[in-house]
Amino acid sequence: MKKSKLILKIIIIILLLIMYAYVVYFQSIPDNIVIFEGEAVNLKTMLGLKANLTEKDKVIETLSSNQTNVINDAGKKTVKLSLFENIFLKNVNVDVLPRTKVIPVGSVAGIKLYTSGVLVVGMSEIEGMDNKKYKPYENTGIEEGDTIVSINNNKIETTEELIEKVNACNGNQLEIQYVHNEKTLECSIKPVKTSSTEYKLGLWVRDSAAGVGTVTFYEPSTQSFGALGHGITDIDTEQLIDIASGEFVTTKILNVVKGESGNPGRIQGTVDNQKNIGTIYKNTKFGIYGRVENLSSINIDKSKEMELALRDEINTGKASIMCSLENGKVEEYEIEIEKIYKENNYDNKSMLIKVTDERLLEKTGGIIQRYEWVTDYSKWKIYWSGNTCAC
Repeated sequence: MKKSKLILKIIIIILLLIMYAYVVYFQSIPDNIVIFEGEAVNLKTMLGLKANLTEKDKVIETLSSNQTNVINDAGKKTVKLSLFENIFLKNVNVDVLPRTKVIPVGSVAGIKLYTSGVLVVGMSEIEGMDNKKYKPYENTGIEEGDTIVSINNNKIETTEELIEKVNACNGNQLEIQYVHNEKTLECSIKPVKTSSTEYKLGLWVRDSAAGVGTVTFYEPSTQSFGALGHGITDIDTEQLIDIASGEFVTTKILNVVKGESGNPGRIQGTVDNQKNIGTIYKNTKFGIYGRVENLSSINIDKSKEMELALRDEINTGKASIMCSLENGKVEEYEIEIEKIYKENNYDNKSMLIKVTDERLLEKTGGIIQRYEWVTDYSKWKIYWSGNTCAC
């Protein structure tokens, strides 16, 4: 009897471990994957899991676990994941981009972003005219990182508009529409009167952000550009900023601070009173993207045009990077590609590199990990900061 109970416990533990492995795998599957023509999806499968590549609900092929098959035609496709062919798990959206030619840039430019709505970056207790403490936002569902998009069915685009609507409420309850985790939700908040002409919600909000960063590439066929290589997150919420629009401008480098162990290097510059380069339309975890409207305002060496390489075409070993540490001057520096993450095509971590160029090490201490912008030369502003208002 004891032996059978022990066997049963072992079987249960094994089953739980198997279930845990499947749950971990399922949670690791991205919702969206971006690849180029000629690349494989690189979505590993497990025993019992089936991955069908479909286009317009028509099955193109079943993806094998060793991922020897590649996708050679551009377009939007979907990978349908199922368990034992009958239990549907989820869809993974796959964007297959056409092979294209780009020009590496490496120059530093200024970036101004304007949010889609008003971003909630903090919450605080407020004191009413009766000297009591209030938290109007409590139990409404609104959290830091959410975006307020309308009040009483009136669209909100700036902090000034939000403050104006709140102060005009005369103490009446406000119907607020906000975005939380890409879902649009609604709640009601009754503002607290804090002075004879002022009402507050207890929220700290922001509608813009600015900074400087390196332009990665220019694509002549579409007159578009990519910059940074990573998304811009809000300094307070640490979440990717959902933008409505943005400006791409020239910048003036004021200072380069050399990095040290535990303290990354940084470039300090200004985006004030600079020339317009173009517009920004997308902020993603891979970087920011936009359209160049004034090509003469950035350093473009057309002789460096090259076809974008697939991940499988990259080799470890010596390579070079381009960057600007002085105004109007872009230079190449030697690096070593130590490792390539060939199976990672859903975030921006594709390779491990080591800076080997003594000139770059002397100037920066390695890779510049932070950029700062300046509006008042007497005070350095924080990385990707914007004006924050209490409401």
